[in-house]
Amino acid sequence: MQGLTQQQSTIQARLPFVAIFLILMAAYLVINLANFQFFPRSVRQELEKIGSSVTNTTLRVPAERGLIFDRDGEPLAFNIVQYRLGVSPALVADDERLMKDMAAVLDIDEFELFRKINSENVWEFVAGPISAEQGQAIAALDEISLGLEEIPKRFYPQGTLAAHVIGIVLDEGLVGTLGVEGAFNDTLSGRVLDLSISNVPFGLPEERPAEQRGKDIVLTLDRDVQFWVESELKAAVDEYQAYRGAVIVMDPRNGDVLALANYPTMDPNRFLEIEDPSLLVNSAVQDAYEPGSIMQALTVASALETGAITPYWTYNDSGLLEVGGQEIYNRHFQSHGVSDAATVLIRSLNVGAATIGLEMGIEKFYSMMRAFGFGQPTGVGLFAEEPGEVRMLGDTNWNESYLGYNSFGQDLKVTSMQLITAFSALANDGIMRQARIVRQVIGEDGVEEARPTTVRRVVSSETAAIVRDMMIRVVREGAPGAFMRGYTVAGKPGTAWISTAVGQEYGEHSSIVTFVGALPADDPQAVILVKLDRPNAYYGYAVTPQVFKRIADRLVILLEIPDDEARNRLAADRTALEAEES
Repeated sequence: MQGLTQQQSTIQARLPFVAIFLILMAAYLVINLANFQFFPRSVRQELEKIGSSVTNTTLRVPAERGLIFDRDGEPLAFNIVQYRLGVSPALVADDERLMKDMAAVLDIDEFELFRKINSENVWEFVAGPISAEQGQAIAALDEISLGLEEIPKRFYPQGTLAAHVIGIVLDEGLVGTLGVEGAFNDTLSGRVLDLSISNVPFGLPEERPAEQRGKDIVLTLDRDVQFWVESELKAAVDEYQAYRGAVIVMDPRNGDVLALANYPTMDPNRFLEIEDPSLLVNSAVQDAYEPGSIMQALTVASALETGAITPYWTYNDSGLLEVGGQEIYNRHFQSHGVSDAATVLIRSLNVGAATIGLEMGIEKFYSMMRAFGFGQPTGVGLFAEEPGEVRMLGDTNWNESYLGYNSFGQDLKVTSMQLITAFSALANDGIMRQARIVRQVIGEDGVEEARPTTVRRVVSSETAAIVRDMMIRVVREGAPGAFMRGYTVAGKPGTAWISTAVGQEYGEHSSIVTFVGALPADDPQAVILVKLDRPNAYYGYAVTPQVFKRIADRLVILLEIPDDEARNRLAADRTALEAEES
């Protein structure tokens, strides 16, 4: 009994130490459990990280791209959804049933489906891209082994309409190129989102942050005007068997581009099928060419503005002028005797334009060419706009003959957008407005208006009015094809020979012809440029004025521009009302 009592005494003596040890161990476990449960930098986070690396992956998802509308809110570009379909073979419960259900939705061979469903891979790609309808049908199967990955795709509901203005989006990465899609890619793209998604099966969250979405863009384009312009341009290219053509319609009062068309054109929904790379060129802003005698109007305006000539200036036209060692001739090598500046424009006299250029001199002439915007992009807001080329004193291989040739539009290169912007300055009393294709940018923070801005005053209102009067005579006496009943038109046709390695081409399909017209001439509300490459008629006055008229006849209705009689009547009524009030 005494020994037993001694053993119990020993146990009792050690029991407090055991109890303390157990209490300490329990406390240690409780502390670690709390740490595991509540602290983000704990072992729990490490275990989650390891597990995530096995079952999850990080996917960089482009933002939902902003939409593009015309000036009246008609959609020109928006987004549709396609899907990429995959399967986790280990999660398939009934492979034969799943094969038949999927085959009913997808255009895939049943044997190929069965092979993928029974693959030994953790994840097997099945099909893609598949349509939104097919994706919805697959989702309706409610099969845990299937996963749908969203593939955003750009869609252009108007097809070829305004294709070169809107541009295209490369599906891989949703990167915009050409037109507004390219020029405003950063605005439309929004903010890229990095998502952790499940590998088995993978998928995307339905909700994305609103601030991630790209901004919407409202263009200055009028869809109805654009449609009419494209229809008439196609008809003109076909009628005159031209290689290609371009038309731009601009409001000179604010620089708005109401229509811009190139033909041949393309369908941005099917751009991957395009075999001819030239179809992806926006000729109106990316094709710099020698404009020819249409430049004579700007030469006359420049000379009047700098004081080199007056409205009463004359010269004796002998039909030949030597400038810098080069001989310059008139059309058909004709001489016209004593002629004034208006005659130079009406009869398109190269000798007269070169004579005026010499009267101005090198410094004044090229200073005015820069003022009209040549040799620099207009900044209209379209992808990869070309600056053109105007060689000046000091440039490589420049000589005085360039002054003579440049005065009537040869040996320099301009774009159609530069030309219409320059002529719009004459139409707008000498003030050049910033050409623009974007009217509004709409984001999460509201609407940002792209307000009309003035680039510079190029010529005085007096000079602009004098040249417009001359251009009215040009239409009446030199380009009657542009004459419109009820509307006074100021315009100028131009013809440029096509230079080759051995000289110039002559005859059919060997020229580039252009016409620019403004209406109503006394208060221009629209300026239209028509350009055709290699038509079957050599001279511009025989082709482009007629195309201008067909476009303008419908344009005045679409834009609700009153004819001269109605405007004069309204002006008279307004004057009478002001007189009564005073």
